[in-house]
Amino acid sequence: MSFRIGLTRDLIKADGEPSFGRGPLELLDNAPGLTWELIPETLSEITPDVAARYDGLYVNSPSVTRASVARSDCRVRIVARHGVGYDSVDTAALAERGIMLTNTPVAVRRPVAVATLTLIFALAGRLFTKDRLTRTGRWHERTSHMGLGLTRRTLGVIGAGGIGREILSLAAPFGWKMLVSDPFADPQSIRALQGEPVAIDGLLARSDFVVACCILNEQTRHLMNAERFAQMKPEAFFINVARGPVADEAALIEALRSGRIAGAGLDVFEQEPVDPANPLLSMEQVIVTPHALCWTDECFDAIAREGLGCLVDFAAGRTPRSVVKAG
Repeated sequence: MSFRIGLTRDLIKADGEPSFGRGPLELLDNAPGLTWELIPETLSEITPDVAARYDGLYVNSPSVTRASVARSDCRVRIVARHGVGYDSVDTAALAERGIMLTNTPVAVRRPVAVATLTLIFALAGRLFTKDRLTRTGRWHERTSHMGLGLTRRTLGVIGAGGIGREILSLAAPFGWKMLVSDPFADPQSIRALQGEPVAIDGLLARSDFVVACCILNEQTRHLMNAERFAQMKPEAFFINVARGPVADEAALIEALRSGRIAGAGLDVFEQEPVDPANPLLSMEQVIVTPHALCWTDECFDAIAREGLGCLVDFAAGRTPRSVVKAG
């Protein structure tokens, strides 16, 4: 029997082409003993019927729950996430069924780090304010909207995983002080990237730009709450490229409304797609993007090659490169 793989349909663009291009699909086409197809159903959650049809799943947005793999006829042996986050997957349920979970941490490091700096530079340079000045004939107001140079500022990074370390690497040449809070990171590895390991309270009090790039779990859910926003400097900015629930959105909105912090750059939200009535969308001191700022042709090609490569390796009896550890 062939090893059968199903790809979720949200990976396909409106024109019918893969969002990551056709190149990565050659990994599947050229793998002996392997067949693949787009899952016929459009899903928000993997159903037990889908899990009964495939040996492996390549999943973008749909969640994988305990119910997804609960039936006795569940055939799935590996779930490969198209991306680094796996908060939409019930990892405990998969582990109990002996189902492997993989993600794509290597492919996203550079794109997310670049997206982070893009938000910081836009906030520091007052990019969107100056765009509005130019478009509305307010040219002579430009001296009232001075940007922030970086060499006298402090960057604070919450989370020193692959993305956090890549941010440090790319940010170092700009000459600012860089603080890092991560209780699980090796302090020496942080110092090697010119970062200073600190506790989160100290990071918040000293940083001009606070970047959340940690994973979402029960320890980091609402890590940035009202108390933590109150610890930030009034002139500081909050940037979230992790997951929306890392920040208590109601507390963030209040911190912005009250002037407790100066602004924010958000690629993620607690509710996605974001509610059009969300107050964050009408705040001029906030830059918002649809959980897609890092998406480029290079990014998606690399993600798909890493993710599909995990499936190919598993089908061939090899250990995939990016296995998520159970628990």
